[in-house]
Amino acid sequence: MSQASRPTISRATQGLSAEEVARSRERHGTNVLTPAKRTPWWRLYLEKYDDPVIRLLLIAAALAAGVGAIEGDMVDGVGIIIAVVLATTLAFLNEFKARRAFDILNEVSDEIPATVVRDGVYRAIPRKEVVVGDVVLLEPGEEVVADARVLEARSLLVDESRLTGESVPVAKRPSSALGGADVPGGEVETSGSVARREESAYPADKVFRGTLVAEGTGIVEVMAVGDATEMGVTARAASEDTGEATPLDRQLARLSQAIGVAAFGVAAVIFLALLVRGIATRELLMSPPQWYVAGLCMAGAGVALVRVWGPIVYDGLDVMGRPRAMPRWLEGRGMAVWAIALVLGAAVVLLGLGAAVGAGWLPLRPHAWISADAAHEFLRFFMISVTIIVVAVPEGLAMSVTLSLAYSMRRMARANNLVRRLHACETIGAATVICCDKTGTLTENRMRVFELSTLCKGAGTLSPDLPPNVARLLMEALAVNGTAQVSRLPGQEATVTGNPTEGALLLWLDENGVDYQEIRSRFRVDRQWPFNTERKFMGTLGRGAGDGQPVLHVKGAPEILLERCSTVLTPGGVERIDRFLPEITSALLSYQRRGMRTLGFACKTVPDAPAGDDDDDDDDLDTLAREGTWLGFAALTDPVRAEVPEAIRACRRAGIDVKVVTGDNPDTAREVARQVGLWDDGDGAAQLMGGREFEQLSDEEAMERLPGLRVLARARPMDKMRTVRLLQRMNHVVAVTGDGTNDAPALNRADVGLAMGKTGTAVAREAADIILLDDSFQSIVSAVTWGRSLYENIQRFIQFQLTINVAACLTALLGPFLGVKFPFTVTQMLWVNLIMDTLAALALATEPPHAEVMNRLPRDPNAFIITRGMARHIFGTGALFLMIMVGLLLVIRQDGTTDVELSVFFTVFVLLQFWNLFNARGLGRTRSSLSRVWDNRWFLLVALLIFLGQVVIVQFGGVLLRTVPLRGWMWALIVAGTSPVLWIGEWARWRARRTTAIP
Repeated sequence: MSQASRPTISRATQGLSAEEVARSRERHGTNVLTPAKRTPWWRLYLEKYDDPVIRLLLIAAALAAGVGAIEGDMVDGVGIIIAVVLATTLAFLNEFKARRAFDILNEVSDEIPATVVRDGVYRAIPRKEVVVGDVVLLEPGEEVVADARVLEARSLLVDESRLTGESVPVAKRPSSALGGADVPGGEVETSGSVARREESAYPADKVFRGTLVAEGTGIVEVMAVGDATEMGVTARAASEDTGEATPLDRQLARLSQAIGVAAFGVAAVIFLALLVRGIATRELLMSPPQWYVAGLCMAGAGVALVRVWGPIVYDGLDVMGRPRAMPRWLEGRGMAVWAIALVLGAAVVLLGLGAAVGAGWLPLRPHAWISADAAHEFLRFFMISVTIIVVAVPEGLAMSVTLSLAYSMRRMARANNLVRRLHACETIGAATVICCDKTGTLTENRMRVFELSTLCKGAGTLSPDLPPNVARLLMEALAVNGTAQVSRLPGQEATVTGNPTEGALLLWLDENGVDYQEIRSRFRVDRQWPFNTERKFMGTLGRGAGDGQPVLHVKGAPEILLERCSTVLTPGGVERIDRFLPEITSALLSYQRRGMRTLGFACKTVPDAPAGDDDDDDDDLDTLAREGTWLGFAALTDPVRAEVPEAIRACRRAGIDVKVVTGDNPDTAREVARQVGLWDDGDGAAQLMGGREFEQLSDEEAMERLPGLRVLARARPMDKMRTVRLLQRMNHVVAVTGDGTNDAPALNRADVGLAMGKTGTAVAREAADIILLDDSFQSIVSAVTWGRSLYENIQRFIQFQLTINVAACLTALLGPFLGVKFPFTVTQMLWVNLIMDTLAALALATEPPHAEVMNRLPRDPNAFIITRGMARHIFGTGALFLMIMVGLLLVIRQDGTTDVELSVFFTVFVLLQFWNLFNARGLGRTRSSLSRVWDNRWFLLVALLIFLGQVVIVQFGGVLLRTVPLRGWMWALIVAGTSPVLWIGEWARWRARRTTAIP
C-alpha cells in the first residue's frame, strides 16, 4: 500500500468498538430489507371462493335456502353453506400455514456470514448485524452485504449485473487511487482480458449490496444498510416468488385436468339419471308447457354458467389430444365475466318465455309455468350434480403438494438442508448420480499443516538455526500470499475467516510463535493475483523488510509450480533444481498417497517490477511466475468425516452412483475415495481420470468412460459442468456439490445443485438449489430420503383420494337406478369431500420418511405419478367399496328406506375410507401401516377427528345431515364390519415382507 493509504490500514485494522456498533445501529437501523407487502390474510381467504365450482355450489345453496324460507324449511340450504364455509376455511388454514413455512428462506438469508473487523479482531457475524461504519472484508465469490466505500483493493472486480444488468465485472479501487473523487468505473478486467467502456452506472470506489465479488479482495467501510441501500431503495428482490412450474406441477395439473373432465361427465350423467328416474317413477309429472319452461331454464342456466363448464370443454379437448386455445374472455377471473354470462342466460329465459306467452302457448300466470315440487326436485338434482363435481375434482391435490413441500422444507432444514428452490425437494429424490466435491463434503474441511517440507534443514519447525533470509522468505510465503485471517478471542480457540487452506498456514505460523500480522505489516503489497482454477496458483508482488527488492511469492499446485521453477532453495543457497527434482517429487507423492493435500511455494526477485498501487500493470502473473525459486511445500491433512463411508454405502444401496470430481491431484483424490468406500481394490486406470485427459476426449468417448469413472481429479470448472451435461444426456438425474465460485456453472447446470453453507461462496449458494448447512455428505443422503418420501406422500394422497372418487361417484350414479334417489345428501357429500381433500392432505402430507425408500432404485423422473400398483389399488379397492355400497342399497330398498338405514349406509361409507386412510399410509412399505404411527401426530389427530366427527354427525346431525342416532351395538358392528379393509391390507403387506425375506 502507498503511504497515502496508511491511515486507512489503521482504520481497517481496528474497526468499530462495541459502543460504536450500538450507536450506529440505533441511528441507522439494522441491515435487513423490509419484506415486500404481502397479500393480507383476509384476501387470501376470500380467494378460496374464486373457484367457479365453489361459487356454483353457494349459488345453489342460496337458492335452496330461499326456496326453503318460502316453504318454512331452510335446513338443506343453510347446511350446505355451513359445510362449504367449513371446508374452505380449513383449506385456507392449511395453505396459510404452508405459506408461513416458506418464510424460512428469507430468514436464513439474513444469517449469511460476513467477515468484519471489530475492536481489532476479525469476526464472522450474520450480515443482518452489519452496521454503518463497519469494516468488511471482501473475498472472491462473496456477496457484498451492504453499500460501502472501498478502503483497500487488490485486483478487485465486482459483478454489478443484479443492479445494472451489465454482465461484465467492474474494477473497484479506493478513491485515493482515483484522485479522491467518485469516478465512474472505467476499466473492466475478466480472466486476463481487458474490456473498456466509457462509463459505469456506479462509482468505481463504491460497492453495493447484492453484488458479487468476481475476483480479487478488498476492505470496505459500510455507508448504508438495509432499506437505505441501493437495492433496498430500488427493489425487494429477495422476497420475489417466481411461480416456476416444475415437471411435478405440470404432471399433477394434467392429472387434475383429466379428473375434472371425468367429474363433470359423471355429474352430467347423474343429473340425466335422476331426471330419467323421476320421469319413469312419475315423480316428475309436468305438462308439455311446463317441460318447455324447465328446458328453457336449463338452457338459460347453461349460458349463465358458461364460466364453469366452458373451460372443462377445452380441458377435455386437451385430454383427448386435440388442444384448442381458450377464448380470452372465458379465462377472465373477475366478476364481469360472471355478470355478462348471467345477463345472457337471463335473456335466453326471458326471450323464450316472451315468445311462448305471445304465441298463447303459456298462460299469463307465472305460477302455472312449473310446479313448486318440480322446481324443488330440479334444484336438488342440480345440487347433487354440483356436489359430485366438488367431491371428484381434486382441489386438495395442490394443497397436498404445498403441505408436503412446506413440511419437507422445515424438516430438511432441521437436517441441515436449506432448500432454496422448491422443486429441489422432490427432484433430489430422483437423483441417479451425485458428482461430489472432496473438501468439506467428504472431509471435515479442518485443514491443518502436517509438515512443511523443504530442503533447508529444520524448516519443518521454523528452527532458529535457519539463515535469516531463508526464514524470512518462508514466513513471507505463508503469511503475505493470501487473504485469510485468524481470530483469537480471549478464552476461545483461534478461528479462521476466509480460505481454510490459507488459514491452516496462518495457524501453523501461530503455533510456531510467529505473528503473521506483523509480517504482513512489514511487507508492502504492490499487486496480488487471486487463485485461479485454470492456472492453479496465485501470486503476490511486493517489498519485504529485507533488501527492499520487489519479490513475487507464488503458491499453488506443486506439480504446476515445479514446472515453472529453475532453481531451489537449499542449505547451501540457491541451486539448479534439476538434480533435486526426484527427491522433491518422491516427497510429494509420499504425502499425496496418504490422502494429504500438498501446496507448493516459490518466489522470484523482480527488480524491474513497478512500485506502489498500480492496478494498470499489464504484466500477467503467467509471465512473471517463470524461472522462479522453489521454496518447498506444505502437506495438509483434512480428515474424512466419520459418517461419510456409511452415507456412501446408503447411496449405493439406493442405486445412486457417487463420483468424486475435485481439483486435487489424482493420488490425493484416489486415497480419499478409498477411505470413504468409493475406490475398490480392483479399480484401476479406467476408474480415475485427470481433467486434461477428460478434456481431450470427444463427447462420445467421454460418455463411454463416465459410467465406470469413480474419480475425476484436477478438474476445472468446465470439466465439472461438462461431466454434468454428458450425464444428463445419458438420462441421469444429476446432483452436484460445490463450495467455490468455480463450481457455480456445474451447480447451475445440475438437476439439483448443493452448495456448502459454511465454506461456500455466495456465488455457489446463489447457483445452488439446496444449501448444506453443515457441509456434510450425510446431509445429502438425508435430502434424498426426504425427496423420495415427499413424492411418496403425494402418491399416498392421490391413491386415497381417487379411491374415494371412484366409490362415491359410482355409488351416487347407481343409486337412482337401484331405487334410492339420493344415497348421499349434499351435506353428507361435502363432509366426505372435507375428509378427502383437507383432512387427508394434512394427514398424508406430513408422513415422515421411512428407511425402505433408500432400499430401492431411483424412480424414473418421466414416469407417470400413478404407478400400476396404485392403479390396481384405486380401481380394485374402489370396485370393492362399490360392491359393498350397492349390496347395502339392495338390502335397504326392499322394505323402503328408513332414516336409520340411510344413517348406517352413510357411516359404512365413511368408515371404509377411514380404514383405507391407514392403507394409504402403508403405500411403498412392506411393514405394517400401524408401525410407528405414533411418530406422526397429525395423522393420528386427523384419523381421530374423522372418526369422532362421524359419530357427532350421525348422533347429532339430525335433519341437517339426514341422520338419526345409532345404538352402541350398531357402531360396534359397523366398525368391526368395515375394519377388514385394514386387515386385508395388513395381510398383503405381511405377504410382501415374507416374499422379500425369502432369499
